[in-house]
Amino acid sequence: MPKERAPKPEKIRCDACPVLCFIADGRSGACDRYANHGGELIRLDPLTVIQSGVPTVPFLDGPDGGQDWDGDIVKGQRSFVTAVGAGTTYPDYKPAPFIVSQDVDDVDMVTVVTEGIFSYCGVKVKIDTDRHIGDERAIVRAGGEAIGHVMTSEYGSKMLSLGGVDHLTGGSKKEGRLTCDALMRLCNCEAVELTIDDGVTIIVQAGQPPIIDDTPEKLMRVGCGSATIGMFAKQWQPLVDEVVVVDDHITGILTEHEAGKGLNMRPSGIKIAGRRSTPGRYFQVANPGTGWGGTDVQDPLTILKPADPKAAWPGLRLLMISTTGEQWAYYVLDENLVPQPAEISAQLLASTQRIAENCEPSLCSVLFMGGAGGSLRAGVTENPVRLTRSVKDALTYVSCGGAQAYVWPGGGITLMVDVMDMPSNSFGYVPTPALVAPIEFTMRRVDYAALGGHMEHIKPVESVLTPDTRKVTQKPGQPDPNAAENYGWGHGEKAKP
Repeated sequence: MPKERAPKPEKIRCDACPVLCFIADGRSGACDRYANHGGELIRLDPLTVIQSGVPTVPFLDGPDGGQDWDGDIVKGQRSFVTAVGAGTTYPDYKPAPFIVSQDVDDVDMVTVVTEGIFSYCGVKVKIDTDRHIGDERAIVRAGGEAIGHVMTSEYGSKMLSLGGVDHLTGGSKKEGRLTCDALMRLCNCEAVELTIDDGVTIIVQAGQPPIIDDTPEKLMRVGCGSATIGMFAKQWQPLVDEVVVVDDHITGILTEHEAGKGLNMRPSGIKIAGRRSTPGRYFQVANPGTGWGGTDVQDPLTILKPADPKAAWPGLRLLMISTTGEQWAYYVLDENLVPQPAEISAQLLASTQRIAENCEPSLCSVLFMGGAGGSLRAGVTENPVRLTRSVKDALTYVSCGGAQAYVWPGGGITLMVDVMDMPSNSFGYVPTPALVAPIEFTMRRVDYAALGGHMEHIKPVESVLTPDTRKVTQKPGQPDPNAAENYGWGHGEKAKP
């Protein structure tokens, strides 16, 4: 007789997102966040807790000015339960996975944590560089698919807006998948290669210098051409007769600038090819590019007109320099008033190095931005609008992985957070596609009751901590999520009506 086959173990259905995976024993779902462990659906990543407290100097403690020290550098250590590894509220009618209570400074506090599924989300990327990376509104691509666009430039930085619901769900499946993948990797502080239409190829990683067309960027500009003139005019006055600071937006020329006039510098007759704005300030001296000061200039003399023979003189000393000090050239005018390369003095060379010294390191910053929708808020309260009002009234503190979130004004809970402040690997995804991000709401127990919270699901913080809990230390400079100053009323005051 044929040998009977053992029955296959039944798959279980995961309801943590709309994909509704059927998962076999020992396997994980499409998101790699949930798995079937002996017929039980488990969250693979551990719940993450931030250990916060006040640093102390051990030998100054105690009534006698000293005490035995056990090596713990955190005094009054307490835990803040983040939503990293917590799980989600999908299919939305469920309370948040963890609603924990904790006594903080004699106040009964409640933190509601959940991993939100964000279809309406994206990242804002700040890239510290003067180099031209692409025109405003140019399409940004990952793996050939459009995932965002170039935004308005800011002072010394280029800005990208990536993701958003239109890229995640409004295009092809491939566009949505690659958008989601790029967002998750950026938010988890991984390097992502992007291409910009009619622009550059750039590698972006939070907290790291951008790599533009295979060249790592080093310095952020000290200022525009005009501002650089103002900052260093007194240092240049005794060493040189004219200085031109080349900049894509505002090129400055010293003797024509108010700073040069204030120092009684003699007009040099050096003329700039560009559109004159105010004295000593010129727009559109060249096209944008990856050369001097974010222009396409490789030879700085190309932005000069012939010198004015009524003002210029042979032997005039001319310094031309970029806004980071990385490019400079020194010239002396000959008998025909034509600039000729010359040897720079040690003092003047030191001034060029001073510009670079005053430039901050060039970095990439990644800010996650998302909206806490009605379904996510339902995991906090049966009356979601009350949560929104509580946030606006500063009764509820919003954080992401324990990191302080900026909540935008206006309707809803639209938030933005620096991913560098969050624990490692805080972000996941579901293949709908959407990003999964941690979000926490912290408030007094009385305020949680007032907004119609799920009071019967509150657990003391000690009950949710297990040996598997991942513990991370509070990052330097990061506000304590439990601190009273996070709330408009403070721990010692009555809640707002």
